[in-house]
Amino acid sequence: MKVILTHGYFLNEDPSELRIMKPYPPLGILYISAYLNEHGIENKIFDTTFSSKPQLKKFLVNEKPDIIAFYVNLMTKLNVLEIIRFIKSTHSLESSQVILGGPEVRYNASDLLKHGADFVVIGEGEETLLELIQKIIQTSNKDFKEIDGIGFKDNAGRIIFNAERNLISDINTLPYPNRNGIDLSKYQDAWKKRHGQNAISVSTMRGCPYTCKWCSRAVYGLTYRRRSPDKVVEEVQKIKEDYNPDTIWFVDDVFTISHNWLSGFNEELKKNNFKIKYECITRADRMNEDVIKTLKESGCFRVWIGAESGSQRIIDAMDRRVKVEQVREMINLSRKFGIEAGTFIMLGYPGETEKDIEETINHLKKSNPHQFTITVAYPIRGTEFFQEIETNQVNVFEWEKNTDRDRDFVRTYPRKYYEFAVRRVVNEVKFHQSKNNSLINTDVFKLKFKSIAAKAGMLWVRKSQWMKLN
Repeated sequence: MKVILTHGYFLNEDPSELRIMKPYPPLGILYISAYLNEHGIENKIFDTTFSSKPQLKKFLVNEKPDIIAFYVNLMTKLNVLEIIRFIKSTHSLESSQVILGGPEVRYNASDLLKHGADFVVIGEGEETLLELIQKIIQTSNKDFKEIDGIGFKDNAGRIIFNAERNLISDINTLPYPNRNGIDLSKYQDAWKKRHGQNAISVSTMRGCPYTCKWCSRAVYGLTYRRRSPDKVVEEVQKIKEDYNPDTIWFVDDVFTISHNWLSGFNEELKKNNFKIKYECITRADRMNEDVIKTLKESGCFRVWIGAESGSQRIIDAMDRRVKVEQVREMINLSRKFGIEAGTFIMLGYPGETEKDIEETINHLKKSNPHQFTITVAYPIRGTEFFQEIETNQVNVFEWEKNTDRDRDFVRTYPRKYYEFAVRRVVNEVKFHQSKNNSLINTDVFKLKFKSIAAKAGMLWVRKSQWMKLN
C-alpha cells in the first residue's frame, strides 16, 4: 500500500510570499506522517513548497500511489482541485484514493467531494486518517460509516457525513513531527539567504479558546490542549541536534495563554542548561511585566502581539476582547525589556471608517512596534465574520474558481479604498518611525510623499463612490 502525503503550496507561484521569504514546513503533514509511521503505515511526503505542479504530477504518475492525502487550506484549495482533476483524468492513477484534510475541509466538505475527493477528514487528522487507511487496506468489511470524522460518497453517489470524532485529549501522546520526511535544509537556506538567520517551527498547543469573529476554528475548535514543558524542551533539543537552527518559531496562537506553563517551560530550559532563541505570538491581555521577564529569560527575542486595529470600536466589533491601550502598553513594555515587538493590523472590517484608520495610524505611532503586518479583511467560510456578511457579498463567487480571499462585501467604502489605506498606514508609520530615529534623508521624504499620495487615492475612491450614489 503506497501512501503519499502532500499539500499543493508552491512558493514560486506566490509573489507576496516570495517577497517575504519566510516559508515554513507543512507541520500538520509532518505530524500525520509521524503518526502513521508509529502505527506501521509507511508513507512518503511530497513537499510542494519548493517544487512545481508538473513535478508533483510526474511524481504521482511514477509512484502510482494507492492513497494520496492532501492538506488543504484556502491558499492551496485551487491548486489541490487542479491536481485532483489531473489524478481523476489520468488512467494510471484511476485506482488512487484521494483524501483531503485541513482547515478548508469542514465548511467546504460537500463541494470538495463533488469535485473529486473520495474522502474528507473533518477536524483533527491523526486518528481519523489512520483508521481510514486501515479500512481501505482491508479486503472485506469496507463499511466506512463506522469511521468517525469523515465524509464520503456511498455506492449510490450520496454524500455521507459520519459522527464527529473526539479530539485527542492528551497531545503528549503524539510523536514528534517527521521532519526527516522532507528536505528541511531548503527552508533553512531560504531564510538564511534572505534574513541572515533561519528558523524551524514548533507547535506546543492545539486550539484557541478565544472568539475573534474572523478567525477559523475549523480543525481544533475552541479547545486548549498543550504538551508539557518537558516534552517541548525535549523536542527543541532534538531539533538543535539534528538541524542546528538559528531560531525557533512557536506557531501557537497564544503562547503565553498559561502563565504556569510558561514558567514551567522556562524552568525546564534552565534545568537542562539549554539556551534557545525564539519568537512567538500572544495577546496583550495574557501579558504583564512578569510574563515579559520570563519570555526574555527563556530566550524570546521577538513577540507578536495581536491588535488588528487601533480603534477600540473595531476591536470590539471583532470580539477581540482586548483594550487597545493594553496592546500599546505591552508593545512598549516588551521593548523596554529588550524584546522586539511585532503586531498585526487588519483594515476593511465591516463598519470601519477613515476615523478608525487614523486611530490605527496613531496607535502604531504611539506603540512603535519593530514590525507590523497589514491585511485587508476577508471572510473565511464558517466564521462569525462570514455569517455577518454572507448576504452582503458584492461580487460573483464561483467556488471552484475562487477562494475566500476573493470574497468582497458591502464595506463603508469600496475595497479599492482599503488598498490605498494599506499604503497610507505603512508609509505614514514608517515615515514617523524614521523621523523619530533621526534618519531624515531623501528616502524618508519619499515615505511621506507616498503616504500623502495614498490618502489622495482614498479621497478619490470616496468621491467616486459619492458621485455614483448621487
